[in-house]
Amino acid sequence: MTNESAHQQHDVDKAGFLLTLRQRGIGDQAVLRAMEQVARATFVPGGASAGAHADQALPIACGQTISQPYVVAYMTERLAVKPHHRVLEIGTGSGYQAAVLAKLAREVVSIERYRTLADQARERLAAGGYGNVEVIFGDGMGGCPDRAPFDRIIVTAAAEEAPPALIEQLTDDGIMIMPRGPHNGPQHIVKLTKRQTPDGVVVDEEKLIAVRFVPLLAGQAREL
Repeated sequence: MTNESAHQQHDVDKAGFLLTLRQRGIGDQAVLRAMEQVARATFVPGGASAGAHADQALPIACGQTISQPYVVAYMTERLAVKPHHRVLEIGTGSGYQAAVLAKLAREVVSIERYRTLADQARERLAAGGYGNVEVIFGDGMGGCPDRAPFDRIIVTAAAEEAPPALIEQLTDDGIMIMPRGPHNGPQHIVKLTKRQTPDGVVVDEEKLIAVRFVPLLAGQAREL
């Protein structure tokens, strides 16, 4: 395939990629622009780059996955990120979700428990010019208290309950999106909205679509 043919095929794949997102209900134009601007192929392993525009999850290092584009777009849309927001991401993975968020937010702090993934994502994001993203190797369960509070928090691994530390680090009227449910049972994306009332802090929960995510684990990984 010539370079010109390859570019034409890329344009066709990208058009189909965005059409699929629209057909599945993604309507926020800012989110669609971010999905269009972030080259998913640069965040997937070389052997899987041919399927970068396919709407499917793909394996990455350390037994983790890069989520399918629809799920990334869906969670991002429900997060309702504004240009002045500071966003905390738990589970950097390949760095793809962080890159999409970086197109929408003022600042993104992303925590990854696998050093290999954190280092690789940091390199990809720096090479892509995502200067408003900081990748931290650490325990996502504890969040990032020294940088809190955050307007938005997104968790890209499933837990049975929202970690209390993350709720604490969310601003009043802040939103957290995360998959909730047991590792081997039904999981759903939930939208948690924190609000202050005369009786104290209340967290409203909205149950959204069914999903399947890797489990959210405490601590830093001993290896990788």
